[in-house]
Amino acid sequence: MLASLGTMPALARQLSGLGGCTNPIRLDGHRSEYALDTATGEIGPLLHHITSDQLPAGHLLVRCNNRRTTRCPACAEVYRRDTYQLITAGLRGGKGTPEQVATHPRVFATFTAPSFGPVHNRPDSGRCRCGTQHPLEAPELGTPLDPDSYDYEAAVLWNAHAGALWRRFSIYLRREIAKRAGLTQRAFRQYARVSFAKVAEYQRRGLVHFHAVIRLDGPDGGTTPPPAWATAELLTDAIQAAAATARITGPAVDGRQHVFTFGRQLDVRTIRTVDFDGQAELTDRAVAAYIAKYATKGAESATGTLDRPIKFLAELARLAISDHARRMIRTAWALGGRRELEDLRLRAWAHMLGFRGHFSTKTRRYSATLGALRTARAEWRRLQAITARNEAENRPTDGEPDETTLVLAHWAFAGTGLTRGEEWLAATLTPALGTEGESTRG
Repeated sequence: MLASLGTMPALARQLSGLGGCTNPIRLDGHRSEYALDTATGEIGPLLHHITSDQLPAGHLLVRCNNRRTTRCPACAEVYRRDTYQLITAGLRGGKGTPEQVATHPRVFATFTAPSFGPVHNRPDSGRCRCGTQHPLEAPELGTPLDPDSYDYEAAVLWNAHAGALWRRFSIYLRREIAKRAGLTQRAFRQYARVSFAKVAEYQRRGLVHFHAVIRLDGPDGGTTPPPAWATAELLTDAIQAAAATARITGPAVDGRQHVFTFGRQLDVRTIRTVDFDGQAELTDRAVAAYIAKYATKGAESATGTLDRPIKFLAELARLAISDHARRMIRTAWALGGRRELEDLRLRAWAHMLGFRGHFSTKTRRYSATLGALRTARAEWRRLQAITARNEAENRPTDGEPDETTLVLAHWAFAGTGLTRGEEWLAATLTPALGTEGESTRG
């Protein structure tokens, strides 16, 4: 059909511009370019005009930019690479971050959730409490030994409050560092600043834990050196103290008061110079790769749950998910129906087992932002498109042609995804075309 219409080459070019995105956003609208006299501000003749129905696919197709591997592998790969660049820049400089941050105290910390009941695991002793030595990918790993006594209510509510608990920890961390430096909290701001980047990961039992790069800078962030008393050892000690004391008072459900803390398993390691392997010291490269890997995974990757919201609880009956995830979702749904818990929006986030926080966050001065990386990539694509069009129209390719061009555009959402014919054609193209280089630009 596509070949008979004679649109296959043009459609292939349009699809290749998606870089392998399998679920693009379809837009209806138009784009017009007019000559503009920059001296007088007068608008000149129309230079170029295109409407969506003139495009081979009948719509403008743009990438979905979904970070989940299960939803769009190509866009998730771009997100992973961007996250890698963001974390790396905060560890050794680049992307607008000074290289001197590599000399600042830096640690890699993992914060876990507390226990809500014994689960199947792989302890160092080799045998689980159930008496079995589970293989690495055993489906029962992370599931309760006794589901009926497992505290599903507290587990879901812990996920819902994990973001607030992290914020409380970050406040306590500054207090603990100031205490060890012999400073008040107000005076601490004049000497040092804490910068961090973190990512949330689901454990097999369906609870989030956080991996974080935490850096101690001078008062102006990465542009100024930290004071002499700021060491990785001091930072590690302060993190351990803050994690042990941070707590959030949660809601009271049926007369039961919930209080949330981090689990006892806290791992803090200094980032130094050798490869990331077991208990060895860490390199900035290995830490960035480790964090970026989890930036594209959700609860579905570890717990066998869903990667999208549900509208009705009855949907669970026809979905192939684990019994443990099903019970977590049912608990979140039931709690979400309680008026006193409506601010937690547990039904909207039931597929995430109650967690509604951002998967990756950072302080403003840690490094560049994902938005800045995307803007730089979009600018590079724009200049490439201008150059290609100028070459096709035999215009000069040097300079900035758009400085004298007024662009007027209007696009409206028209749907998502590809038609069957487009899917077939897209499958013949190179997956994730261009993502290797583009994600590192800017």
